[in-house]
Amino acid sequence: MGRLFGTDGVRGVANSELTAALAYRLGQAGAHVLSQNKKERPRFLIGMDTRISGDMLENSIASGILSVGGDVVKVGVLPTPAIAFLVKHYNADAGVVISASHNPYEYNGIKFFNGDGFKLDDTIEEQIEDIILMHQDVHSEVTHDKIGKCLEADDNALEMYVDFLASTVDYDLKGRKIVLDCANGAAYKVAEKVYERLGANVVIIGNQPNGININDGCGSTDTKKLQETVVSEGAFVGLAFDGDADRLIAVDELGRIIDGDKIMCICAKMLKEEGELGNDIVTGTVMSNIGFHKYLENIGCTTRATNVGDRYVLEDMLQTGSVLGGEQSGHMIFLNHTTTGDGVLSSLQVVRAIIRSGEKASVMSDSIKIYPQVLKNALVKNENKKTYMNNEEVAKEIEKLELILEEKGGRLLIRPSGTEPLVRVMIEGEDIEDITRLAEEMAVILTKKLG
Repeated sequence: MGRLFGTDGVRGVANSELTAALAYRLGQAGAHVLSQNKKERPRFLIGMDTRISGDMLENSIASGILSVGGDVVKVGVLPTPAIAFLVKHYNADAGVVISASHNPYEYNGIKFFNGDGFKLDDTIEEQIEDIILMHQDVHSEVTHDKIGKCLEADDNALEMYVDFLASTVDYDLKGRKIVLDCANGAAYKVAEKVYERLGANVVIIGNQPNGININDGCGSTDTKKLQETVVSEGAFVGLAFDGDADRLIAVDELGRIIDGDKIMCICAKMLKEEGELGNDIVTGTVMSNIGFHKYLENIGCTTRATNVGDRYVLEDMLQTGSVLGGEQSGHMIFLNHTTTGDGVLSSLQVVRAIIRSGEKASVMSDSIKIYPQVLKNALVKNENKKTYMNNEEVAKEIEKLELILEEKGGRLLIRPSGTEPLVRVMIEGEDIEDITRLAEEMAVILTKKLG
Protein backbone atom coordinates (compact mmCIF):
# COMPACT_ATOMS: atom_id res chain seq x y z
CA MET A 1 0.00 0.00 0.00
CA GLY A 2 1.41 3.41 -0.98
CA ARG A 3 0.77 6.86 0.38
CA LEU A 4 -2.79 7.15 1.71
CA PHE A 5 -3.35 10.90 1.90
CA GLY A 6 -3.69 12.94 -1.26
CA THR A 7 -4.10 16.71 -1.45
CA ASP A 8 -7.48 16.48 0.30
CA GLY A 9 -7.61 13.43 2.54
CA VAL A 10 -7.91 9.74 1.70
CA ARG A 11 -10.12 8.91 -1.29
CA GLY A 12 -11.13 5.91 -3.37
CA VAL A 13 -14.01 3.78 -4.59
CA ALA A 14 -16.05 2.95 -1.49
CA ASN A 15 -15.82 -0.66 -0.28
CA SER A 16 -13.13 -1.39 -2.88
CA GLU A 17 -10.25 1.04 -2.33
CA LEU A 18 -11.66 2.90 0.65
CA THR A 19 -12.92 -0.06 2.69
CA ALA A 20 -14.60 -0.23 6.07
CA ALA A 21 -11.41 -1.82 7.41
CA LEU A 22 -9.28 1.09 6.19
CA ALA A 23 -11.76 3.58 7.65
CA TYR A 24 -11.54 1.76 10.99
CA ARG A 25 -7.73 1.98 10.93
CA LEU A 26 -7.87 5.66 9.96
CA GLY A 27 -10.13 6.25 12.93
CA GLN A 28 -7.73 4.48 15.27
CA ALA A 29 -4.57 6.11 13.93
CA GLY A 30 -6.11 9.56 13.55
CA ALA A 31 -7.54 9.55 17.06
CA HIS A 32 -4.25 8.32 18.51
CA VAL A 33 -2.14 10.98 16.79
CA LEU A 34 -4.54 13.87 17.29
CA SER A 35 -5.08 13.21 21.00
CA GLN A 36 -1.49 12.56 22.09
CA ASN A 37 -0.46 14.15 25.40
CA LYS A 38 -4.09 14.90 26.22
CA LYS A 39 -5.09 14.12 29.80
CA GLU A 40 -8.84 14.21 29.24
CA ARG A 41 -10.75 11.79 27.03
CA PRO A 42 -10.42 13.08 23.43
CA ARG A 43 -13.52 14.01 21.44
CA PHE A 44 -14.07 13.74 17.68
CA LEU A 45 -16.81 15.28 15.54
CA ILE A 46 -17.96 13.32 12.46
CA GLY A 47 -20.00 14.66 9.54
CA MET A 48 -20.66 13.42 6.00
CA ASP A 49 -22.28 14.12 2.68
CA THR A 50 -25.18 12.20 1.13
CA ARG A 51 -23.38 9.23 -0.49
CA ILE A 52 -24.80 5.77 0.07
CA SER A 53 -21.46 4.63 1.51
CA GLY A 54 -21.47 7.34 4.16
CA ASP A 55 -23.19 5.26 6.84
CA MET A 56 -20.77 2.38 6.42
CA LEU A 57 -17.70 4.59 6.66
CA GLU A 58 -19.13 6.72 9.47
CA ASN A 59 -19.69 3.68 11.67
CA SER A 60 -16.31 2.20 10.77
CA ILE A 61 -14.29 5.30 11.54
CA ALA A 62 -16.31 5.91 14.70
CA SER A 63 -15.52 2.36 15.88
CA GLY A 64 -11.83 3.00 15.27
CA ILE A 65 -11.93 6.17 17.36
CA LEU A 66 -13.87 4.47 20.17
CA SER A 67 -11.39 1.59 20.24
CA VAL A 68 -8.52 3.91 21.21
CA GLY A 69 -10.55 5.66 23.89
CA GLY A 70 -11.92 8.63 21.97
CA ASP A 71 -15.50 9.86 22.24
CA VAL A 72 -17.50 10.51 19.06
CA VAL A 73 -20.19 13.06 18.23
CA LYS A 74 -22.04 12.28 14.99
CA VAL A 75 -23.72 15.32 13.42
CA GLY A 76 -24.93 13.63 10.23
CA VAL A 77 -25.16 15.25 6.80
CA LEU A 78 -23.46 18.65 6.83
CA PRO A 79 -21.09 20.55 4.52
CA THR A 80 -17.36 20.04 5.02
CA PRO A 81 -16.88 23.64 6.23
CA ALA A 82 -19.60 23.13 8.84
CA ILE A 83 -17.43 20.52 10.54
CA ALA A 84 -14.46 22.91 10.50
CA PHE A 85 -16.71 25.52 12.13
CA LEU A 86 -18.35 23.23 14.70
CA VAL A 87 -15.24 21.57 16.15
CA LYS A 88 -14.80 24.52 18.49
CA HIS A 89 -18.44 24.55 19.62
CA TYR A 90 -18.27 20.88 20.56
CA ASN A 91 -14.84 21.36 22.15
CA ALA A 92 -13.59 18.58 19.87
CA ASP A 93 -9.97 17.65 19.39
CA ALA A 94 -10.62 17.06 15.70
CA GLY A 95 -13.31 16.91 13.05
CA VAL A 96 -13.76 14.13 10.49
CA VAL A 97 -15.53 14.58 7.17
CA ILE A 98 -16.68 11.64 5.06
CA SER A 99 -16.96 12.92 1.50
CA ALA A 100 -15.39 12.71 -1.95
CA SER A 101 -16.36 16.29 -2.76
CA HIS A 102 -17.19 16.75 -6.47
CA ASN A 103 -16.55 13.11 -7.46
CA PRO A 104 -19.27 10.58 -8.47
CA TYR A 105 -21.21 8.72 -5.78
CA GLU A 106 -19.20 5.48 -5.96
CA TYR A 107 -16.19 7.34 -4.54
CA ASN A 108 -15.85 8.48 -0.97
CA GLY A 109 -13.18 10.02 1.19
CA ILE A 110 -12.08 10.78 4.71
CA LYS A 111 -10.40 14.01 5.79
CA PHE A 112 -9.53 15.46 9.16
CA PHE A 113 -9.60 18.94 10.68
CA ASN A 114 -7.69 19.81 13.83
CA GLY A 115 -9.27 21.38 16.89
CA ASP A 116 -8.87 24.87 15.39
CA GLY A 117 -10.74 23.95 12.21
CA PHE A 118 -7.73 23.73 9.90
CA LYS A 119 -6.84 20.76 7.69
CA LEU A 120 -3.95 18.67 8.94
CA ASP A 121 -0.32 19.46 8.21
CA ASP A 122 1.61 16.97 6.08
CA THR A 123 3.64 15.92 9.12
CA ILE A 124 0.50 14.92 11.03
CA GLU A 125 -0.86 12.98 8.05
CA GLU A 126 2.46 11.18 7.78
CA GLN A 127 2.26 10.11 11.42
CA ILE A 128 -1.22 8.68 10.81
CA GLU A 129 -0.01 6.88 7.68
CA ASP A 130 2.99 5.41 9.50
CA ILE A 131 0.77 3.83 12.14
CA ILE A 132 -1.43 2.23 9.48
CA LEU A 133 1.27 1.15 7.03
CA MET A 134 3.57 -0.19 9.74
CA HIS A 135 0.68 -1.97 11.51
CA GLN A 136 1.46 -0.33 14.83
CA ASP A 137 -0.67 -1.35 17.82
CA VAL A 138 -2.32 1.74 19.34
CA HIS A 139 -5.31 0.21 21.13
CA SER A 140 -4.40 -3.05 22.93
CA GLU A 141 -4.28 -1.32 26.32
CA VAL A 142 -7.64 0.40 25.85
CA THR A 143 -10.10 -1.82 27.72
CA HIS A 144 -12.69 -1.58 30.50
CA ASP A 145 -13.75 2.00 31.15
CA LYS A 146 -11.10 3.44 28.79
CA ILE A 147 -13.17 2.56 25.69
CA GLY A 148 -14.81 5.58 24.07
CA LYS A 149 -18.50 6.46 23.85
CA CYS A 150 -20.82 7.97 21.24
CA LEU A 151 -22.18 11.25 22.60
CA GLU A 152 -25.44 12.89 21.62
CA ALA A 153 -25.23 15.99 19.45
CA ASP A 154 -27.38 17.83 21.98
CA ASP A 155 -27.55 21.06 20.00
CA ASN A 156 -28.92 21.47 16.49
CA ALA A 157 -25.66 21.55 14.57
CA LEU A 158 -27.31 22.50 11.29
CA GLU A 159 -29.09 25.52 12.81
CA MET A 160 -25.89 26.70 14.49
CA TYR A 161 -24.11 26.60 11.18
CA VAL A 162 -26.96 28.45 9.45
CA ASP A 163 -26.80 31.11 12.20
CA PHE A 164 -23.09 31.53 11.58
CA LEU A 165 -23.48 31.85 7.80
CA ALA A 166 -26.26 34.42 8.12
CA SER A 167 -24.14 36.44 10.55
CA THR A 168 -21.46 37.02 7.89
CA VAL A 169 -23.68 39.37 5.84
CA ASP A 170 -26.02 42.26 6.62
CA TYR A 171 -28.33 42.53 3.62
CA ASP A 172 -31.98 41.74 2.90
CA LEU A 173 -32.78 39.74 -0.23
CA LYS A 174 -36.51 40.49 -0.19
CA GLY A 175 -37.81 40.69 -3.77
CA ARG A 176 -34.78 38.94 -5.26
CA LYS A 177 -35.04 35.49 -6.81
CA ILE A 178 -32.05 33.23 -6.17
CA VAL A 179 -31.61 29.80 -7.79
CA LEU A 180 -29.63 27.27 -5.74
CA ASP A 181 -28.19 24.01 -7.07
CA CYS A 182 -27.13 21.86 -4.11
CA ALA A 183 -25.70 18.95 -6.16
CA ASN A 184 -27.92 16.51 -4.22
CA GLY A 185 -25.22 16.84 -1.62
CA ALA A 186 -24.41 18.19 1.81
CA ALA A 187 -25.82 21.70 1.24
CA TYR A 188 -29.33 20.56 0.36
CA LYS A 189 -30.83 21.83 3.63
CA VAL A 190 -28.32 24.46 4.74
CA ALA A 191 -28.28 26.65 1.61
CA GLU A 192 -32.05 26.94 1.36
CA LYS A 193 -32.41 27.80 5.05
CA VAL A 194 -29.81 30.57 4.85
CA TYR A 195 -31.26 32.23 1.78
CA GLU A 196 -34.83 31.99 3.03
CA ARG A 197 -33.75 33.57 6.31
CA LEU A 198 -32.29 36.47 4.31
CA GLY A 199 -35.64 36.96 2.60
CA ALA A 200 -34.85 35.62 -0.86
CA ASN A 201 -37.38 34.03 -3.15
CA VAL A 202 -35.56 30.70 -3.39
CA VAL A 203 -35.79 28.32 -6.33
CA ILE A 204 -33.87 25.15 -5.51
CA ILE A 205 -32.67 22.24 -7.61
CA GLY A 206 -30.37 19.33 -6.80
CA ASN A 207 -32.00 18.96 -3.38
CA GLN A 208 -33.35 15.41 -3.57
CA PRO A 209 -30.42 13.22 -2.51
CA ASN A 210 -30.93 9.46 -2.70
CA GLY A 211 -27.41 8.26 -2.02
CA ILE A 212 -26.40 7.77 -5.65
CA ASN A 213 -27.31 11.05 -7.40
CA ILE A 214 -24.76 13.34 -5.76
CA ASN A 215 -23.03 15.52 -8.40
CA ASP A 216 -25.00 13.67 -11.10
CA GLY A 217 -25.92 16.20 -13.80
CA CYS A 218 -26.02 18.96 -11.22
CA GLY A 219 -23.91 21.11 -8.93
CA SER A 220 -20.74 23.07 -9.61
CA THR A 221 -19.35 20.48 -12.04
CA ASP A 222 -22.44 20.48 -14.28
CA THR A 223 -24.23 23.83 -14.33
CA LYS A 224 -26.38 23.38 -17.45
CA LYS A 225 -29.64 22.92 -15.56
CA LEU A 226 -28.83 25.82 -13.25
CA GLN A 227 -28.09 28.09 -16.20
CA GLU A 228 -31.39 27.17 -17.85
CA THR A 229 -33.33 27.66 -14.61
CA VAL A 230 -31.82 31.09 -13.92
CA VAL A 231 -32.92 32.31 -17.35
CA SER A 232 -36.38 30.73 -17.29
CA GLU A 233 -37.07 32.05 -13.77
CA GLY A 234 -35.67 35.52 -14.46
CA ALA A 235 -33.48 35.16 -11.39
CA PHE A 236 -31.06 37.66 -9.88
CA VAL A 237 -28.28 35.05 -9.78
CA GLY A 238 -27.71 31.30 -9.67
CA LEU A 239 -25.41 29.53 -7.21
CA ALA A 240 -24.06 25.98 -7.56
CA PHE A 241 -22.27 23.97 -4.87
CA ASP A 242 -20.45 20.65 -5.08
CA GLY A 243 -21.18 17.47 -3.14
CA ASP A 244 -19.64 18.57 0.15
CA ALA A 245 -20.40 22.27 -0.41
CA ASP A 246 -16.87 23.63 -0.17
CA ARG A 247 -16.98 24.95 -3.77
CA LEU A 248 -19.09 27.55 -5.55
CA ILE A 249 -19.72 28.36 -9.20
CA ALA A 250 -22.12 31.24 -9.90
CA VAL A 251 -24.34 32.00 -12.90
CA ASP A 252 -25.31 35.55 -13.92
CA GLU A 253 -28.86 36.63 -14.84
CA LEU A 254 -28.11 35.88 -18.50
CA GLY A 255 -27.28 32.26 -17.68
CA ARG A 256 -23.51 32.60 -18.06
CA ILE A 257 -20.96 30.99 -15.74
CA ILE A 258 -18.96 33.05 -13.25
CA ASP A 259 -16.07 30.81 -12.19
CA GLY A 260 -13.85 30.96 -9.11
CA ASP A 261 -11.35 33.36 -10.67
CA LYS A 262 -14.07 35.88 -11.48
CA ILE A 263 -15.80 35.44 -8.11
CA MET A 264 -12.55 36.22 -6.31
CA CYS A 265 -12.02 39.30 -8.46
CA ILE A 266 -15.53 40.56 -7.71
CA CYS A 267 -15.15 39.94 -3.97
CA ALA A 268 -11.61 41.35 -3.84
CA LYS A 269 -12.80 44.64 -5.32
CA MET A 270 -15.49 44.89 -2.64
CA LEU A 271 -13.12 44.02 0.21
CA LYS A 272 -10.46 46.44 -1.05
CA GLU A 273 -12.94 49.30 -1.23
CA GLU A 274 -14.02 48.50 2.31
CA GLY A 275 -10.42 48.35 3.54
CA GLU A 276 -10.86 44.70 4.51
CA LEU A 277 -8.59 43.00 1.96
CA GLY A 278 -5.59 41.85 4.02
CA ASN A 279 -2.46 43.61 2.71
CA ASP A 280 -4.35 43.94 -0.61
CA ILE A 281 -3.16 40.42 -1.47
CA VAL A 282 -5.27 37.78 -3.24
CA THR A 283 -3.92 34.24 -3.41
CA GLY A 284 -4.55 32.08 -6.46
CA THR A 285 -2.81 29.03 -7.89
CA VAL A 286 -0.65 28.35 -10.93
CA MET A 287 -3.89 27.51 -12.76
CA SER A 288 -5.46 30.91 -12.11
CA ASN A 289 -6.21 32.68 -15.39
CA ILE A 290 -4.04 35.54 -16.66
CA GLY A 291 -7.18 37.65 -16.57
CA PHE A 292 -7.45 37.06 -12.81
CA HIS A 293 -3.96 38.47 -12.25
CA LYS A 294 -4.37 41.41 -14.66
CA TYR A 295 -7.73 42.53 -13.25
CA LEU A 296 -6.52 42.46 -9.65
CA GLU A 297 -3.24 44.18 -10.46
CA ASN A 298 -5.20 46.93 -12.27
CA ILE A 299 -7.21 47.67 -9.12
CA GLY A 300 -4.08 47.84 -6.97
CA CYS A 301 -3.84 44.31 -5.60
CA THR A 302 -0.94 41.91 -5.41
CA THR A 303 -1.59 38.35 -6.56
CA ARG A 304 0.08 35.14 -5.49
CA ALA A 305 0.23 31.78 -7.31
CA THR A 306 0.63 28.57 -5.29
CA ASN A 307 0.60 24.92 -6.26
CA VAL A 308 -2.85 23.52 -7.03
CA GLY A 309 -4.69 22.52 -3.85
CA ASP A 310 -6.49 24.51 -1.17
CA ARG A 311 -3.96 23.46 1.50
CA TYR A 312 -1.22 25.32 -0.41
CA VAL A 313 -3.48 28.34 -0.90
CA LEU A 314 -4.23 28.47 2.84
CA GLU A 315 -0.58 28.03 3.78
CA ASP A 316 0.38 31.01 1.63
CA MET A 317 -2.49 33.11 2.98
CA LEU A 318 -1.39 32.52 6.57
CA GLN A 319 2.16 33.54 5.67
CA THR A 320 1.25 36.71 3.75
CA GLY A 321 -1.76 38.01 5.67
CA SER A 322 -4.10 37.50 2.72
CA VAL A 323 -7.77 37.01 3.67
CA LEU A 324 -8.99 35.90 0.25
CA GLY A 325 -7.67 33.03 -1.81
CA GLY A 326 -8.80 30.11 -3.89
CA GLU A 327 -8.98 28.23 -7.13
CA GLN A 328 -10.63 28.56 -10.53
CA SER A 329 -12.75 25.51 -9.62
CA GLY A 330 -14.63 27.58 -7.05
CA HIS A 331 -12.86 26.43 -3.90
CA MET A 332 -12.37 29.76 -2.10
CA ILE A 333 -11.27 30.72 1.40
CA PHE A 334 -12.52 33.87 3.15
CA LEU A 335 -10.08 33.76 6.04
CA ASN A 336 -11.75 36.67 7.85
CA HIS A 337 -14.77 34.38 8.34
CA THR A 338 -13.61 30.76 8.29
CA THR A 339 -10.63 28.40 8.10
CA THR A 340 -11.42 26.45 4.95
CA GLY A 341 -13.26 26.62 1.62
CA ASP A 342 -16.99 27.20 2.10
CA GLY A 343 -19.28 27.29 -0.92
CA VAL A 344 -22.32 28.73 0.83
CA LEU A 345 -20.30 31.39 2.61
CA SER A 346 -18.60 32.28 -0.68
CA SER A 347 -22.00 32.61 -2.32
CA LEU A 348 -23.17 35.03 0.36
CA GLN A 349 -20.07 37.17 -0.18
CA VAL A 350 -20.38 37.37 -3.96
CA VAL A 351 -24.09 38.21 -3.68
CA ARG A 352 -23.13 40.99 -1.23
CA ALA A 353 -20.56 42.30 -3.72
CA ILE A 354 -23.11 42.35 -6.55
CA ILE A 355 -25.76 44.12 -4.44
CA ARG A 356 -23.22 46.62 -3.11
CA SER A 357 -22.06 47.51 -6.63
CA GLY A 358 -25.55 48.36 -7.83
CA GLU A 359 -24.73 46.53 -11.07
CA LYS A 360 -26.12 43.33 -12.52
CA ALA A 361 -24.06 40.18 -12.11
CA SER A 362 -23.42 40.10 -15.86
CA VAL A 363 -21.96 43.61 -15.87
CA MET A 364 -19.58 42.77 -13.03
CA SER A 365 -18.56 39.53 -14.71
CA ASP A 366 -17.93 41.22 -18.06
CA SER A 367 -15.57 43.72 -16.43
CA ILE A 368 -13.12 40.83 -15.91
CA LYS A 369 -11.47 39.54 -19.07
CA ILE A 370 -10.75 35.82 -18.88
CA TYR A 371 -8.30 34.55 -21.49
CA PRO A 372 -8.86 31.34 -23.48
CA GLN A 373 -7.13 28.38 -21.89
CA VAL A 374 -6.12 25.12 -23.58
CA LEU A 375 -4.95 21.96 -21.81
CA LYS A 376 -3.26 19.08 -23.63
CA ASN A 377 -1.76 15.89 -22.17
CA ALA A 378 1.60 14.42 -23.19
CA LEU A 379 1.99 10.68 -22.55
CA VAL A 380 5.43 10.11 -21.01
CA LYS A 381 7.23 7.45 -19.02
CA ASN A 382 6.42 7.71 -15.33
CA GLU A 383 10.08 8.15 -14.39
CA ASN A 384 10.37 11.12 -16.80
CA LYS A 385 7.34 13.17 -15.86
CA LYS A 386 9.02 15.14 -13.06
CA THR A 387 12.39 15.53 -14.75
CA TYR A 388 11.32 16.77 -18.17
CA MET A 389 13.50 19.89 -17.86
CA ASN A 390 16.58 17.67 -17.64
CA ASN A 391 16.17 16.88 -21.32
CA GLU A 392 18.15 19.58 -23.14
CA GLU A 393 16.01 19.56 -26.30
CA VAL A 394 12.78 19.76 -24.30
CA ALA A 395 14.14 22.60 -22.17
CA LYS A 396 15.07 24.57 -25.30
CA GLU A 397 11.63 24.05 -26.88
CA ILE A 398 9.94 25.21 -23.67
CA GLU A 399 12.13 28.30 -23.48
CA LYS A 400 11.37 29.08 -27.14
CA LEU A 401 7.61 28.71 -26.58
CA GLU A 402 7.71 30.90 -23.48
CA LEU A 403 9.32 33.70 -25.48
CA ILE A 404 6.67 33.38 -28.21
CA LEU A 405 3.85 33.55 -25.69
CA GLU A 406 5.43 36.44 -23.80
CA GLU A 407 5.38 38.51 -27.01
CA LYS A 408 1.70 37.62 -27.50
CA GLY A 409 0.70 38.32 -23.90
CA GLY A 410 0.13 34.63 -23.20
CA ARG A 411 1.34 32.09 -20.66
CA LEU A 412 2.68 28.52 -20.60
CA LEU A 413 2.34 26.13 -17.66
CA ILE A 414 3.67 22.57 -17.72
CA ARG A 415 2.74 20.28 -14.83
CA PRO A 416 3.36 16.56 -14.24
CA SER A 417 0.24 14.59 -13.32
CA GLY A 418 0.16 13.42 -9.73
CA THR A 419 -1.47 10.07 -10.58
CA GLU A 420 -0.88 9.25 -14.27
CA PRO A 421 2.14 8.97 -16.62
CA LEU A 422 1.30 12.34 -18.13
CA VAL A 423 2.72 15.82 -18.40
CA ARG A 424 0.00 18.45 -18.81
CA VAL A 425 0.58 21.40 -21.13
CA MET A 426 -1.59 24.44 -20.41
CA ILE A 427 -1.44 27.59 -22.55
CA GLU A 428 -3.41 30.82 -22.20
CA GLY A 429 -3.62 33.56 -24.79
CA GLU A 430 -5.80 35.77 -26.95
CA ASP A 431 -6.26 33.44 -29.95
CA ILE A 432 -7.82 30.05 -29.15
CA GLU A 433 -6.76 28.46 -32.45
CA ASP A 434 -3.19 29.67 -32.05
CA ILE A 435 -2.76 28.46 -28.49
CA THR A 436 -4.43 25.13 -29.31
CA ARG A 437 -1.88 24.54 -32.07
CA LEU A 438 1.02 25.52 -29.81
CA ALA A 439 -0.18 23.28 -26.96
CA GLU A 440 -0.60 20.30 -29.29
CA GLU A 441 2.88 20.81 -30.75
CA MET A 442 4.47 20.98 -27.29
CA ALA A 443 2.58 17.86 -26.15
CA VAL A 444 3.90 15.97 -29.21
CA ILE A 445 7.47 17.07 -28.44
CA LEU A 446 7.19 15.93 -24.81
CA THR A 447 5.74 12.56 -25.81
CA LYS A 448 8.37 12.02 -28.50
CA LYS A 449 11.31 12.87 -26.23
CA LEU A 450 10.06 11.41 -22.94
CA GLY A 451 7.48 8.79 -23.83
